[in-house]
Amino acid sequence: MANNPQSPNGNNDPAGSTQMFRAFVDEGTRQPQTTAATGGGGSRVGVIVGVIAAVVIVAAVAWLALA
Repeated sequence: MANNPQSPNGNNDPAGSTQMFRAFVDEGTRQPQTTAATGGGGSRVGVIVGVIAAVVIVAAVAWLALA
């Protein structure tokens, strides 16, 4: 049981903590699925750019090490 600090007599308020928990759980299910609606194009472009940058950096380091 959660202690409600706003209660004047210090009684436990299990219903209040349950309502807060349900609101927290429901908050995750109410958010729209933006990746499904947009196809995830924005994050995919970032991953592709990151992979290309990593390949270029590794190639440059290998070239400098072997030169």
